[in-house]
Amino acid sequence: MLPIKKILKDPAHAEKLLKTKDPSVSLKGLIDSYNSYTENLTKLERLKEQLNSLSKQIGQKKQSGEDASEIILEVSKMKQSIKDFQSITNEHKETYEASIGTLPNFPDEDIKVSLDPEENVCIKTVGKKREFDFKVKNHLEICQEHKLIDFARGAKISGSGFHVYTGLGAEIEWALLNLMIDIHKKNGFEMRLVPHMVTMKTMYGAGQLPKFATQAFRVHDKDFDHYLIPTAEVALNGLYQDEILSEEDLPKKFMSYSPCFRREAGAHGKNERGLIRVHQFNKVELFAFTKPDESDAMFEKFMSSAEEVLETLGLHYRNMLLVTGDMSFGASKTVDIEVFLPGQNRYYEVSSVSNCREFQARRSKIRFLNKDTGKNEFVHTLNGSGVATARLMVALLENNQNADGTFNIPEALKKYL
Repeated sequence: MLPIKKILKDPAHAEKLLKTKDPSVSLKGLIDSYNSYTENLTKLERLKEQLNSLSKQIGQKKQSGEDASEIILEVSKMKQSIKDFQSITNEHKETYEASIGTLPNFPDEDIKVSLDPEENVCIKTVGKKREFDFKVKNHLEICQEHKLIDFARGAKISGSGFHVYTGLGAEIEWALLNLMIDIHKKNGFEMRLVPHMVTMKTMYGAGQLPKFATQAFRVHDKDFDHYLIPTAEVALNGLYQDEILSEEDLPKKFMSYSPCFRREAGAHGKNERGLIRVHQFNKVELFAFTKPDESDAMFEKFMSSAEEVLETLGLHYRNMLLVTGDMSFGASKTVDIEVFLPGQNRYYEVSSVSNCREFQARRSKIRFLNKDTGKNEFVHTLNGSGVATARLMVALLENNQNADGTFNIPEALKKYL
């Protein structure tokens, strides 16, 4: 959530910044609803002050034996006015909060302004594309030939967009997860295994609602109203909602394995078959709570740890600094790590690292006591894939295939098999 004071300080600049992420943003409705809320709140507080004054007068008159009936009648009328104003004030507050809850985070001022993902900036390249002297197979062909993944039975039991890892495929998937957990543990991230269903409040705090309601799977019956997590980031962010942390406890660096559930609505290209875009996939997520002046340094630690996974597996990749219009709803800065997939002849994201500044902390009410100022301040939150295994599996199979139809398993992975 954005700070309303920052918006009101320079509405034109705030709207200009937000339009670089979402051109449809308009702040007029938000500002009008906030002004109506504050005006009515002021009137309500004045009425309450008057009520307190009249109540004291009643007590004074009764003590002196005077007739207080007229004031008692006035107090009765004023209580009804207060009740009415309270209802109106609450309505304006709900409208204001609903409006500000739909606004994306401000991008950092130095992020390239564009709505076109093709203008994302390559800031680093590691390794080179492998050159093949034979016809490259895509991962669907390799999986079918070696019986690694059963897409047909996945669709049979759950519908399109689901799959079943089988035999060696299941072992490789689990090996990848264990490799990543070991790398991130070595790099100082503490393990958490989080629930795979969360409340609406937790989804809102992470910035998933209301923006991405249509992209999430909702579990709703008479006893539950929950969402399946689209990423462990949502649950990790919710660990400390409504809490004030100790400065000594920061930063907090976590990693968590979880399946991720996403509707992935919309048309997909012909190349986005198999594991490229699915409704359920596995991921090791990185998440951190930091003091504001430490989040930029933490961002680099996230990048380093995620890159180490790919370097350990010997994969060529590139880092892309996203333009304003390609960043996620809650991010101020995002770098995507992309691997090259020969079967698709293009790069695909396997990790996305974002600094959300205080955006999620405001929505989730996560603060820390600053010893220097003696005041409670919002923490900064960061998240990053460390990494998503579905496309990582594609990268391994397609980049390590041989002319005879076999594929090589990276040395670093063998000890987990």
